[in-house]
Amino acid sequence: MILRRRRRQNRPADNNTERWLLTYADMITLLLAFFVVMYSMSRIDAKKFDQMAVALDGILKGSRSIVNRHPDNLDKTGHGLLKLGDLSMIQQTLKENFDSLGRKDEVQTEVTERGLVVHIVESALFKQGSAYLEPRAMEVLDLIWERIKDTPNHIRIEGHTDNRTINTAQFPSNWELSSARATTVVRYFVDNYSVTPGKVSALGYGEFRPVRPNNTTENRARNRRVDVVVLTMELSLTEPSSQLYGLTDQGPFIPPSAENPSPQ
Repeated sequence: MILRRRRRQNRPADNNTERWLLTYADMITLLLAFFVVMYSMSRIDAKKFDQMAVALDGILKGSRSIVNRHPDNLDKTGHGLLKLGDLSMIQQTLKENFDSLGRKDEVQTEVTERGLVVHIVESALFKQGSAYLEPRAMEVLDLIWERIKDTPNHIRIEGHTDNRTINTAQFPSNWELSSARATTVVRYFVDNYSVTPGKVSALGYGEFRPVRPNNTTENRARNRRVDVVVLTMELSLTEPSSQLYGLTDQGPFIPPSAENPSPQ
């Protein structure tokens, strides 16, 4: 008995103080593998996943699905619509280009919740009260289009005036003047570049969307402008397509009217 007790006393005690490290290392390895798998899955089709998320959000809010509304813009580009981060990179390039040309006072850029907005003051494009492009306008418009031509997002051209009234045979009000200027810029892009007309649109806001109070000459000059807006991915997807208006292979559907009665 004495010998047995001595042998037990002489045995080295089991050291269990570091066994928790094995469990901890296993857990860290599993977490690393989990996040690697999740990352690889998220990179497979991130753009299409974002588009699907936007579509599902619209459906849950009661609107119609918009996933396939712009197949030309989505499929042919191969990379989907641009997000705000991509538009910010374009903004920075535009700012540097116009700074180098010495025309930074005529063109200002910003990224808002609507997308990339390029503000072009009236003096860079038109004479006061006119909707005809001046020769010096070509340099501005060409440079802008060169930087945004590859974006699959919808591009909206918006005309703005100050609050001084106009009443001529050509422009009875600021509505007509602002709309004509926006349309002139759209026509320039379509006529001089291979632009799909459905990718761009023109709007005239008159004096009702000022960026500054119309209380000084300088502020009014800033309000007389044309904005080139590259819409965000979400807003681009909400732009109406020709399918909403009954366009078919045989041409547009024309609803019956008093001048064009339907056959009996």
